[in-house]
Amino acid sequence: MEENEVVRSLAALAQPVRLQVFRALVVAGPGGLTPGALVESLGVAATSLSFHLKELVHSGLVSQERDGRYLIYRASFERMGGLIGYLTENCCQGQACAVDPATSCAC
Repeated sequence: MEENEVVRSLAALAQPVRLQVFRALVVAGPGGLTPGALVESLGVAATSLSFHLKELVHSGLVSQERDGRYLIYRASFERMGGLIGYLTENCCQGQACAVDPATSCAC
C-alpha cells in the first residue's frame, strides 16, 4: 500500500461518524448494509450519512454497489488488511511481538 493511500484512509477514519460507519460495515461483513440500515442502527441523519459514506468510498475503505433500487455499502476488507499490514509491517523490528494482554502493549 502506498503512503498516500494510507494517509487518505486514516484521514477518512479520523472522524467519529465515519469511524462508526466503517465499524458497522465491518461487523456486517460481506453482505454490507443499506444507508437506511445504517441510519437506523447509528442514529445518524441521512444527509450527514451520505456525506460520510462518500468520503469513505473516496478513501477506498468502502465500496458501493447498486442492487435494484437499493445501494449497498460494504467495507473493503482488502483495503483494511492493507492498511493494517502497512501499519504493522516493521513491528518489533521484524521479530514476533509479545503482546501483554493486560496492557495491550507490545513490549
